[in-house]
Amino acid sequence: MTERLAAIIVAAGRGTRAGPGGPKQWRRLAGRPVLAWTLDAFRKAGIARLVLAIHPEDRAQAEALLRPGEIAVTGGADRAASVRAALEALSDSPPDLVLIHDGARPLVSRAVIAGVITALQDSEGAAPALPVIDALWRGQDGLVQDTAPRDGLYRAQTPQGFHFAAILNAHRAHSGPAADDVEIARAAGISVAITPGCEDNFKLTYAPDFARAARLIGAGTGPQNMDIRLGNGYDVHRFTAGEGCWLCGVLVPHDRALQGHSDADVGMHALTDAIYGALAQGDIGRHFPPSDPQWKGAASHIFLRHAVDLAASMGFRISNCDVTLVCERPKIGPHAAAMQEKLSEITGLDLTRVSVKATTSERLGFTGREEGIAALATACLIREVDA
Repeated sequence: MTERLAAIIVAAGRGTRAGPGGPKQWRRLAGRPVLAWTLDAFRKAGIARLVLAIHPEDRAQAEALLRPGEIAVTGGADRAASVRAALEALSDSPPDLVLIHDGARPLVSRAVIAGVITALQDSEGAAPALPVIDALWRGQDGLVQDTAPRDGLYRAQTPQGFHFAAILNAHRAHSGPAADDVEIARAAGISVAITPGCEDNFKLTYAPDFARAARLIGAGTGPQNMDIRLGNGYDVHRFTAGEGCWLCGVLVPHDRALQGHSDADVGMHALTDAIYGALAQGDIGRHFPPSDPQWKGAASHIFLRHAVDLAASMGFRISNCDVTLVCERPKIGPHAAAMQEKLSEITGLDLTRVSVKATTSERLGFTGREEGIAALATACLIREVDA
């Protein structure tokens, strides 16, 4: 695909029907925000120009997902207003064609996207749909009142594609809400071709939908179409005079500190090296040389964040990580939960995918003599590849 094609991802809603847990587009699905899966689906389809229509409160987390050339715009009070805002953002350098997709449809396939694009070669608009195959009833007060014919009925999906100038003018002429962009297009006299939809391309609406989506993602994560990497990290820092140790982002009270060029966070250093190792990208010293004075006393979250961002830039997501601290003192147990939360915050992983634990060396070796602390870490990285 080329720059003549753009895609708008609509993600400004609050998703209250999905129950508690925050807006559905930002909830975790197989360890990642729903929107991360949706954006990747269009990237894999070769679409580089993406516009994300968001709620103003979500800008920071939206920008964390975007890549160069992708933008976020503030949406409106309803879906139509959000799409209009995104279309206007594209109008200064308009594409020929635009696809408009629900952010809460993370399992859209390349085949569905390609079908819409192909149909636009001969049609003013195109959208995927599935024919209604179940019997239809009209009901009232929990009782069936009547049946309805299903001939010619379809279940609409997205992305819905249009020639850009035509759908922009249609939105500018439209007032009030609309069920989707096909409704707005047809009101403006634009004909819309029906292209093949897919059962997996469903919209996350209710709480059980997340479990269904997770199962489908899990079913497609076998070795035949996944690049799975494991990385190990090991680090040691000796004790020095001080009043506490930085361990996995938490300042743990102690009668000594750890010595190092940075803040000497041995746990975070080991995890950072585990991620670099999985990527075959060396270690912290390659990316942040101790000979460089700018890293003197630096907070180690800078290093870990760099490793996480590097993984993302190479197409990998971190599936889980595990850190073990080896020391006699300080006692890690009372602080392990806070460390877990800190690493979760920095890596963007769900708490259930971050492990922090400790062990002693039974008074053996330098850790047993309380000369320093050692840390070991493992990280699993996953990248989808073409089957």
